[in-house]
Amino acid sequence: MLEALRTAETGLTEDEARRRLQEAGPNTLPEPEVESYVAIFLRQFKSPLIYILFAAALCVYWLGDTADSLVILAVLLFNAVVGAIQEGRAQNTLRALRSFSETTATVLRLAGKGGSAEEKIISDAGVVPGDIIILREGEKVPADARVIVARNLATDEAALTGESEPVVKGTAPLLKPDLPVAEQKAMVFKGTHIVAGFGHAVVVATGSRTEIGAIAREISGVKDEIPLQRDIRKLSRVIIGVVVAMSVILFFIGRAIGHSAQEMFATVVTLSVSVIPEGLPVVMTIVLATGVWRMSKRNALVKRLQAVEALGQARVIATDKTGTITKNEMVVQRVYAGGETYDVSGVGYEPEGAVHKDGVRIAASEHADLLEAARIAALAASARIIYSEEERRWSVAGDPTEAALQVFARKAQLSRDELEAEHPLLAEIPFDSSRKYKAMLHKDKRGGRLSVVGAPEVVLTLSSSVVRAGKKMALTKAMREEIEGTIQHFSRQGLRVVALARANAAATNTLAENDIHGLTFVALIGMKDGLREGVHDALAQARDAGLRVVMITGDHAVTARAIAQEAGIFKVGEKTLTGDEIDSLSDEELARAVERVSVFARVTPAHKLRIVSAYKARGEIIAMTGDGVNDAPSLVAADLGVGMGKIGTEVAKEASDIVLLDDNFYSIVAAIEEGRNIYKTIKKVILYLFSTSVGEVLTIAGALFVSLPLPLLPAQIIWLNLVTDGFLTIALGMEPKDQNLLSEEFGKAERSLVDRLTFTRMVVMGVPMALGTLFLFSLYLDDMAKALTVSLTALAVFQWVNAWNCRSEKESVFTTNPISNIYLVAALFVVIALQLVAVYNPFAQTLLHTTALTWFDWLLIVPVAFTVLFAEEARKWITRRVDSIAIPGVLARS
Repeated sequence: MLEALRTAETGLTEDEARRRLQEAGPNTLPEPEVESYVAIFLRQFKSPLIYILFAAALCVYWLGDTADSLVILAVLLFNAVVGAIQEGRAQNTLRALRSFSETTATVLRLAGKGGSAEEKIISDAGVVPGDIIILREGEKVPADARVIVARNLATDEAALTGESEPVVKGTAPLLKPDLPVAEQKAMVFKGTHIVAGFGHAVVVATGSRTEIGAIAREISGVKDEIPLQRDIRKLSRVIIGVVVAMSVILFFIGRAIGHSAQEMFATVVTLSVSVIPEGLPVVMTIVLATGVWRMSKRNALVKRLQAVEALGQARVIATDKTGTITKNEMVVQRVYAGGETYDVSGVGYEPEGAVHKDGVRIAASEHADLLEAARIAALAASARIIYSEEERRWSVAGDPTEAALQVFARKAQLSRDELEAEHPLLAEIPFDSSRKYKAMLHKDKRGGRLSVVGAPEVVLTLSSSVVRAGKKMALTKAMREEIEGTIQHFSRQGLRVVALARANAAATNTLAENDIHGLTFVALIGMKDGLREGVHDALAQARDAGLRVVMITGDHAVTARAIAQEAGIFKVGEKTLTGDEIDSLSDEELARAVERVSVFARVTPAHKLRIVSAYKARGEIIAMTGDGVNDAPSLVAADLGVGMGKIGTEVAKEASDIVLLDDNFYSIVAAIEEGRNIYKTIKKVILYLFSTSVGEVLTIAGALFVSLPLPLLPAQIIWLNLVTDGFLTIALGMEPKDQNLLSEEFGKAERSLVDRLTFTRMVVMGVPMALGTLFLFSLYLDDMAKALTVSLTALAVFQWVNAWNCRSEKESVFTTNPISNIYLVAALFVVIALQLVAVYNPFAQTLLHTTALTWFDWLLIVPVAFTVLFAEEARKWITRRVDSIAIPGVLARS
């Protein structure tokens, strides 16, 4: 290896390092391109709906209505400005999340040819292939490197592999060329951390050529479309199809019954303008921006406006285990001592918790065997737990397993510092993967006190006696079988098991392996990476919402399943699928298999991509959560990527659509509720806008078929669509949340912006609008100016009333609190005032071709307009009656 890299164990010279830096480039990952506000602003126009509105503006301008075309363009400009400001803020917030502190690396560099090797601390950006890097406990690995010296070396590779347990490193050669990262025991990788020991390694890859760099390149090749984007694209196609078909049919019908080509062209353009929902982009942007603001109050950063609604459509949440479901902090949960089993409460490294037996809290000082186990845990573990005032959390310096032992001792009211003051350390044998134990010799009043912690099978083999009720006795075959059974029992619960033992020894300053024998077995400690606080309740709420939560992890299947079962993800009858099993399945077979799988274990980033693709192939909308580098490709490939803001790597945060600033799984559930509310709100707005459009189209088409003059002019349609509709749609966008958004019923609702029910309601609302307007219009044909004013005002009042229809699918207007949406009440007063201006203001009369109406005219218009309310109330009443009959029938069958 050293020869291939043209280096030596003493490192490179400074000149050679500079040359290689110029050749290989800096040891950094490519920075994601930061979009300028101009680019973000222009991106707001990339929507089929926007293109349609541009086309409508051009048509209206070509017909000579310059003011109307400018109004449409102003609406589009407003929409782009709001979207750009929101997304720009999210980009700045994400940039602020990044750590700007420069990380360093310790390398060996030669002073010159023939000079001696010296340790130098340099920026890790200056590390080059062939450098010899020094690896020490607590430091970050600056590059991918081959280990050449290892003294009890262990790394935390959870961010890269998803496995929570430290990986012991050595210098043994790699047996296969293409081993998974988790099995490359002689390699350390950029971005991981040294949790124990010391070592030297020769750098083999830097920057984008590292494992992290390969994942970053993979991300750049994965593209996906947020569900709302797909829905808008489909809706835009429907609008285009309807407009084209309607225009062609009506144009030729009009020509056939004697209308001129110029008149019919003006008519179809007018109809097209009436169908196109000019106010929809603005209202959608406002609704989404409002949802983003509400989510920010719940510690969720939305990078793209449309992403927030995608969570509302999610049917599957694929969550990473380490750091998302669990805290990535080992915690002691069970202790076997003196033939008894104890439970230990507490979360992570926080030294808060208690010991329980049979569900009752106990004091460790009253149980001699348990107290002895805590004493050994305190003396044998070198790691330290530290509270950070800045981060407001407990962290660990050293091996996570030893940290868990220290926390257990603290919960038993024992302090390592106090014990070491009474029993000074004399000698130690550090943990080694071949020995599988660690031994510490402390001074005692009677000589030396030997404390041993290690693999249960090894410690048990080295033991000849056992402690029971504080007394030492011979380790019988029955006792040994009992201990072995407990080890298996703990392992089946997904616990990592270590054994504790002690012995009396001479008080010397040396300790050798042949001194470790004739131990007295004291306890078994069962620990695991504990669940995050509140995650169990959040997962239960997700299930109640009709969501399927599956766990994807690099951990072993037994451990993964046990944690998933504890969290409430894994249920009886469900399956666990491993990476090897995934490799044996085709894409089609995997898509069928995932239906009953709730835990995916021992998976690689490539497996995660296949899992996400399998769910999407089934038509599921999937949200992927994660914090590690290994999660990034699947975060991008999923319909929605949710990254962790605190513990998440920068690669994972960049790959996400939403970043949880507090790393709380419950925030995902809250975001789902917000997303569903946005989806329902957008559907209400679309129903209102298109029911109005249906009323306008049927009015104009009906007039054409019965040979009446056009009851609406293009300027009047623009007035209705932008002014009257505009204020009311924005108010509907501020509608309070519906009840039961996190219910199973909502989860199974038809997922389409214009579904069967919406279409039915459009017709039910549109037909009374058209019939009523044509009826009133026909009464005033002898005065065309007044007839046009009456039809314009009638449709306006129809819209005022119809806005209240759209608030609920089933609830009657008469049982809904009218002031629960104060914005709608205010908007109603505004549009009434504006319509009065349109009718009575001389300038507005000229612009809109209107004339003043009398009180008698209003007394005709208002009652007719209320027919749309009674039509929709009749439909709601029928729906409620059908539901009341159907539900008891279903219950009876069940």
